[in-house]
Amino acid sequence: MTKRVSSVDRVYETLRDMAINFDFKPGERINESALTSELGASRTPLREALNRLVAEGFLTLAKGQGFFCRSLEPDQILELYQARCAIETEAIIRGIVSASDDAIADLYAYLEESEKVYFTCTDLPELVQMDEEFHLRLAALSGNGELVRLLGNLNDRIRYVRLINLRQIRERHHDNHTDNSSLSAHRTIVDAVKNRDTAAAVKALRSHIERRSEETVELVRLAYSQLYVPSF
Repeated sequence: MTKRVSSVDRVYETLRDMAINFDFKPGERINESALTSELGASRTPLREALNRLVAEGFLTLAKGQGFFCRSLEPDQILELYQARCAIETEAIIRGIVSASDDAIADLYAYLEESEKVYFTCTDLPELVQMDEEFHLRLAALSGNGELVRLLGNLNDRIRYVRLINLRQIRERHHDNHTDNSSLSAHRTIVDAVKNRDTAAAVKALRSHIERRSEETVELVRLAYSQLYVPSF
């Protein structure tokens, strides 16, 4: 049993990374036979892994047709951003009420440490990971593990588009090479949390997330071009 579970988990993690990065093109039918050969996996663990990814929103299943990569459409990306905003807003409201001063201080310390790397880092995936980590830590102040888990899933599902967005931002600021708008927004959010100012925290958080969601149409267009002419 342990060996079987390990096999399923291994296949799942590999396929999940492929789905996150759109190694399967949007709407593409998943070739199960090719994957069993490529991953050295039998059909049963492969099917279990694919079904898990359907449940998590990375793939779709069409009756009688098989598994397909999720689509990449502006409306769907916008819905994911809206869901992220709702989850993070609920989490920050709860966190302001229940988080200890020490927990908030730890978040502030993480932000200060990440700033030192952010200004010089040129690795886009690492920068996105740093931003996701901040938001997960912020949500964790709520003490609600389900909110954090849901946020993690949403982060994974919009990560590719966020990479495109970050590259676009860096190109716009190529003369200065770094863009500190995200960090400035993060500091505004944390300051409001530290002051236990719910209204200010929610306003800053919503503004920060919605600023990116407003660009979904252009970002999806760029994402499609990136999928076929990759540059990072």
